[in-house]
Order: sequence, then C-alpha cells, then structure tokens
Amino acid sequence: MITVIGEALIDLAGDDQGVFRARPGGAPFNVAIGLARLGVPTALLARLSQDSFGAQLRAHLADNGVSTRYAVTASEPTTLAFVFLDPHGSPRFEFYCNGTADWQWTAQELPDPFPAEVTAVHTGSLALALEPGASVLEKRLAREHDRGTVTISLDPNVRPHLQPDRDAARDRVEAQLGAAHLVKVSADDLGYLYPGTAPADVVRRWCERGPALVVVTLGADGAFAAGPAQPRVDVTAPVVSVVDAVGAGDAFSAALLAGLHDLDLLAALRQPRPTLPEGTLRGLLTRAGTAAALTCTRPGADPPRADELADVIL
Repeated sequence: MITVIGEALIDLAGDDQGVFRARPGGAPFNVAIGLARLGVPTALLARLSQDSFGAQLRAHLADNGVSTRYAVTASEPTTLAFVFLDPHGSPRFEFYCNGTADWQWTAQELPDPFPAEVTAVHTGSLALALEPGASVLEKRLAREHDRGTVTISLDPNVRPHLQPDRDAARDRVEAQLGAAHLVKVSADDLGYLYPGTAPADVVRRWCERGPALVVVTLGADGAFAAGPAQPRVDVTAPVVSVVDAVGAGDAFSAALLAGLHDLDLLAALRQPRPTLPEGTLRGLLTRAGTAAALTCTRPGADPPRADELADVIL
C-alpha cells in the first residue's frame, strides 16, 4: 500500500460569471485519488474536518477507493483554495488556511512506525511547509527514512505567496531531501527556489543530498529524470488542448508512483545508488506525462483511470 500524507482541501473554481464551484483538492489528496484510480492500494493520512466540506472530501475518497484508515478526524474547519485561471489555463491559488485542519499535526496522530502494509509514503506541498504541522511531519519522515523499510516520495509543490521568504523555503526543501528516495519537482518550483539556475544544475546538487531519483516536470516541454547513478532520461509531452492545468502535476506524481509500484521498483529506490534501465525509466516518465496531459483536457483535478493509460507501455 502507498500512503499519501498531507492536505485535503476544497478548491473553489470560478467561472466567467463569478460563480465558484466547490471541488475536492489539495496536492496530496489529488495524488491519492490518482493512485487509486490506477489500481494501486492507497490510503490518505490527512486531517479531515468534521464540517460539511470534510464530509465532501471523505465521500470523494470513498467513491474512488482511497482508504481513510489512517486519517484523523479534526475539529478545525476545512482549508479553502480559490482557483483563478489565466488565459492559458494555468491556475493561481489563493488559500484561506489560518487555523484550518490541515496544519495542526501532533506526533500522536501519526503512525510510528508505519504498519508493514505501507511500502511507500508520498508527501509534500503545504503540509511540509506550514507550521505547526510541518516540523512534526519532517521528524516523522526522518525516522521512517532511518528505519529503511518504506520508500519516501516528495513533491515540494512550492506556493510562493504562502512561502514568501525564498531563502527559508529553499533551506526547508533542501533539508527535506535527506529523507526522500524519490523527488518530483516542477521547473516552476525550481525557478522560484533557484532563480537563474538551470534545472539540471539544481538536480545535480539535490542528488548529493540523498534522493536516488529526481524528476523535473517541464510543462509542455516534457520532463527529465536523473540520479546520483542514474543517467539522465528526457521525454516529450503529449500535445493536447488545455482546459486547465489544475492537478496535472499531481496526476504525474500518481502515475509515476503507480508505474514504479506495478513494476515492483519502489523498494529498489532504497538501495545504494540504484539505476533503472533507460527504457523502463523512459516508459515511466512517458506514462506519467500522458496522465498529466489527460488531466489538462478537463476541468479541475480529475486524474485518469487505468483504462485511459492502457495504451502507454511501461
């Protein structure tokens, strides 16, 4: 089972008439949905509010087969994110998150250690950026990494307006790399954290801090991956008509993790200086890119199901 840790919130997406529709969202939440739709046994470890939006989140998880066995029932309200799209479908988020459920983690709410059924953990985004919960999660991940029995996947998914101190955000992400075996990051994230530095140069630096594989998504230009012992592999992105890009990166993460799970390669990333065959890694990235592209063709975070990716060979 892959367990996803992090926020579960409501995206409020507006239309041209100023009407906002409430949709389940949050990067970790979206990854959990994407994994389950691809047939991977998945649990979400989130703090789910008892309010009406929390009920909506729980219902969406149940409808998609995501387990909530590790979820925490929280008294705080659900986090809200207003979504505004530019003319190209790229989203801008405005978060209402003060005192909300997602960031109030305590050590007692986290399994320690994770049960044997958990073979991998994926996390990142605001859950690892906003206090008081971020420090709690960081310490838990570091202990799990030291145990060496769970593969840890990280997507920083930086939100500049909630992390306006660029140096502090960069330092925090770099510290978290030491607990990660797999990192997926967007070129936009790297552009904010390391202005003027080529993504490939950042990847080389990050690989010195612990991850076995770092994957960089480049939007319409595709993606590439490299590691301390892994030669770089580049793939192009499918050309699609974009409705909006909400959840595209999360769909990429879900499909990448699902592919590694299906090929029984998650544990391999915990080995010293692992390498994947070039063709295998190329297939994984191509399939993940296809999942992201399909998500861009429909509104909101709506990752594809397994039958939609059936023609993409791993």
